[in-house]
Amino acid sequence: MAKQKRFDWILLVILMSYFMILLDNSIICTGTVKIVQDLHLNQATLSWVSSAYSLTFGGFLLLGGRAGDLFGRRRVFELGLILFGLGSLLVGLAVNAPMIIASRAFQGVGSAILAPTTLAILMDTYEGAERTKAIAYYGAMAGIGASVSLVIGGIFASLLTWRVGFFMNVPISIWMFYLAVKHLNKDNGQSGKLDWLGTFSSLIGMSALVYSIIGDWAKLPAFLLAVLFLVLFIYQEYRTGQPIMPLRLFTDRERIGVYVGRFLYLGAMMGFWFITPQLMQNQLGFSALMAGVAFFPLTIVNFIIALQVARLTTKWGNGGLLVTGIALTATGMLWLSFFASETGYWWGIAAPMVVIGVGQGLSLSPFTAAGVAHTRGTDAGAASGVVNVMHQIGGSVGLSVLVTTQSLFSGQVVGFQHAILMGAVLLGLAMLAAIFLIVPGERQKN
Repeated sequence: MAKQKRFDWILLVILMSYFMILLDNSIICTGTVKIVQDLHLNQATLSWVSSAYSLTFGGFLLLGGRAGDLFGRRRVFELGLILFGLGSLLVGLAVNAPMIIASRAFQGVGSAILAPTTLAILMDTYEGAERTKAIAYYGAMAGIGASVSLVIGGIFASLLTWRVGFFMNVPISIWMFYLAVKHLNKDNGQSGKLDWLGTFSSLIGMSALVYSIIGDWAKLPAFLLAVLFLVLFIYQEYRTGQPIMPLRLFTDRERIGVYVGRFLYLGAMMGFWFITPQLMQNQLGFSALMAGVAFFPLTIVNFIIALQVARLTTKWGNGGLLVTGIALTATGMLWLSFFASETGYWWGIAAPMVVIGVGQGLSLSPFTAAGVAHTRGTDAGAASGVVNVMHQIGGSVGLSVLVTTQSLFSGQVVGFQHAILMGAVLLGLAMLAAIFLIVPGERQKN
């Protein structure tokens, strides 16, 4: 069991590194208007500022997770910090569209290394109750970080400049690197070699899949390319002795339910985080700053609930928390789908956000815990990579589904209502995955 001093510093490194990733994944949402003005971007080019990050993030995730297993968590984590910090600096210095898009893609590679490696380090460091507590904080950060990022993005865009949100990552990355060198244990990884065919087939397949969702043209060819290379990837993982993603991770009923549930849950939430600030600015006259601050009801409640998850997990188990949390999130989302301009912010948005915040606080930590539970130590990085793949790809798919649903209707409010209703449907499907896969799988092990 980790000592208290060690717990403090290592958990700080893990959570701060994860928060940086979440910050740059969401801060774009409230800074888009200023970015367009500064760099003279059109709407199609602007979409690639976000898409370039998602493309490399999703494409390199499995590689990032497996690299930590083979070459040592600390060494790979430090490399991720260097790439992410340098990418953040280049984004902040961007003077034109090609520079900011290329910099965001470079930054995404750093994120793809950091995200699974931080979770694997957590699994290596903590055991028993301390691990449950650490995973609770890590899972809670997924929701809290995304919500807080909207607030921070609004503050910077309104009062300073959108560039500050990226520049601030540079000193934080340097500080995290110092703390990693000082406090993380040295590890040389495990014997073996990288599965190069699996690496490149997964990289091409995952990148093509993300592009088929978020790209502007040639979506069908990209999707067919994704199917081809992902089939090749799965076949390679089946036949090789040292897979980048061991297929045994998918033989567990509980983990399958978690992967499906997390995919659907994050799909609904990513769409919610993206379209709700736009509604508040366009329909309620909020500034970017106020649209960010308006997420405080969700953020505060989420934070309070997340602190109770470790205790509640002992009492109810992951499955019980997940069913309750997803049900509450779906209820809040359904309530939000009835928003109308005349209902205003407090009853139409803030009140549903409180319910969503409770549900989110109860859901994300158990999703994370069950996704890496009962895995071999040598598979921790790969399992963490799969958890983050479901998070990233699910978010991209869900965002695409909700935005497409919104665009089918002429008025923004009507489009918002139907998009959020679609989010509630995705959450309903996630709840079915929890009821019929996660809960029974958990009971079998007990």
